[in-house]
Amino acid sequence: MDKKPHRRLFGTDGIRGTANTTPMTAEIALKLGQAAGLLFTKGEHRHRVIIGKDTRLSGYMLEPALTAGFISAGMNVTLAGPLPTPAIAMLTRSLRADLGVVISASHNPYEDNGIKLFGPDGAKLSDETEAEIEALMAEDLSERLAPPAGLGRAARLVDAAGRYVEAAKFSLPRGLRLDGLRIVLDCAHGAAYRVAPAALFELGAEVIPLGVSPDGFNINREAGSTAPKALCEAVLEHGADIGIALDGDADRVIIADERGEIIDGDQILGLIARDMAQAGALRGGGIVATVMSNMGLERFLVGLGLTLIRTKVGDRYVAEAMRAEGFNLGGEQSGHVILSDFATTGDGLVAALQVLSVLIRSGQRASEACRVFDPLPQLLRNVRYRGASPLNLPHIQAAIEGASARLGGNGRVLIRASGTEPLIRVMAEGEDQTLIEEIVAALCAGIAATAQAAE
Repeated sequence: MDKKPHRRLFGTDGIRGTANTTPMTAEIALKLGQAAGLLFTKGEHRHRVIIGKDTRLSGYMLEPALTAGFISAGMNVTLAGPLPTPAIAMLTRSLRADLGVVISASHNPYEDNGIKLFGPDGAKLSDETEAEIEALMAEDLSERLAPPAGLGRAARLVDAAGRYVEAAKFSLPRGLRLDGLRIVLDCAHGAAYRVAPAALFELGAEVIPLGVSPDGFNINREAGSTAPKALCEAVLEHGADIGIALDGDADRVIIADERGEIIDGDQILGLIARDMAQAGALRGGGIVATVMSNMGLERFLVGLGLTLIRTKVGDRYVAEAMRAEGFNLGGEQSGHVILSDFATTGDGLVAALQVLSVLIRSGQRASEACRVFDPLPQLLRNVRYRGASPLNLPHIQAAIEGASARLGGNGRVLIRASGTEPLIRVMAEGEDQTLIEEIVAALCAGIAATAQAAE
């Protein structure tokens, strides 16, 4: 019999859900703090965890609950306040903490929240370690918690923001400045609302800030990388050279060129890969991306003599493959870009700085520099369902196989369940736009009908 623990709370990016309902409750956060604290308490030294968050109202509930859990497990807690996810990953390593925690639901609306965990190396925890934490949470831990004299303490890290700003600036080539660039920066009313404008301003740019007035409710609301309309409009209104949009926890970035047109994560990956390869700085002979990245990116890289390794969706899986294969660049079409020379996870600000570096050194406009390949037509739609996923049903599998056969070798079909929401994501790409639309529409209709019948 398989005794291996399973992950039920953890998805592709930590634990996530609607605030104040299971699993995003204070009770579960407390148990998580206790379980993770016990698991990462090894040795006689005083153990420490770094906790950061974004700007959601529910962070005020989850932060003290997690803090209490870690303290009861004997860990000291360092509270960093609102900071990007990559900042917490960086601080976990630089402060030699045993664990890092980010309270954020990334690009989701304020009603949701999530908890992500980082190991002492600043990398997201493996599936196996998350399963161990879940198994501990199901146990009675009362006899294993710290005695009164062994309880931890909590303190705030007053220079957390400044540490991250300096680390981000260090990712630019020595001596490079952004003087003369006019940049619209949308921080999604999220975790980077202070640090990102500060970093660009200190590097010499003229910064036109958007999404820098969080109120607990407006994170990602018509702002940030998932809603870039305001960014594009502001670029045109202010005659900016470029627009940069981060998401709620600033681990992803989307660019708008000077014409107000969007440049996605695949183009950013292609641009940075070519620049690093030309400088002799690209390791591994290519990059790592996910199954969602456009085939146009793959063809572009092949033309440069570079390879593309694909993983399942989730920047954690990209990071794992990068470490295993010796690559120092990877990411996702959604804008997660991992530059492992500077960060252990997706970092929207650091990725944006690499794009700005290319613009400064090349003297090109963003519209000229940032579109490095012609993407194949690609269409993605979501189908919501309740209960069990309909994907494994024989007639759905047959429909997927039939759709793939219609594309032959000139495209592909990708159907997967979301790791964070009850959605089936239906994607197809190929050279024939009309055929792609027909295939996606037919598959969505079939999945939706099956899901509705199951309710």
